[in-house]
Amino acid sequence: MSETTAHHPQAGASVGENPTAGLLEILDDLAALVENARSTPLSTNVKIDRDQALGLVDELRDALPTQVARADEVLAEAQESLEAAHRRSEEIVASARARAIELVQAEQVVVQAESRAAEIVAEAEQKAAALRNDADEYCDRRLADFGQDLEALGAQVQAGRDKLAERLDRAAPRVRWDAVQDPAWPQQEPQQAR
Repeated sequence: MSETTAHHPQAGASVGENPTAGLLEILDDLAALVENARSTPLSTNVKIDRDQALGLVDELRDALPTQVARADEVLAEAQESLEAAHRRSEEIVASARARAIELVQAEQVVVQAESRAAEIVAEAEQKAAALRNDADEYCDRRLADFGQDLEALGAQVQAGRDKLAERLDRAAPRVRWDAVQDPAWPQQEPQQAR
């Protein structure tokens, strides 16, 4: 193992916290190796320690699958959390819709009950009015019949009186008691004292 590999002993250890932390450190070391390399005279070329550079590349190769796997795990966990949140939100929306339907149905039941109650009251009032009307008509008929009976009775009474008046006219004149004057009774003499 090269010095650089030894320089990053925790490249895999930091994966749990940040999947890209180890990779970024290795890339920083590689960039520093290139930047700090000595340039060759009269050229843009630089001299880099081959073992050190290859050691960093090996570290990248070793860390990359672990980092990518960890990134995939984090991404999968995030996706699961997102899907769970979506499911929960759908459950909440479905529950809210069901509750709204229950409330609407309950409101409809109340409205229907009130409407039915109003119909029942209206029917009862109509029946009561019809019964009152029938009772009034019955009483009127009975009173008319009673009136006719009274008229017939009155006619019979009058006919009876008329017959009596005829008989009385044909009979001897009767003295009416109220027309009779008080008789003159003899007056008693007062008794003498003995």
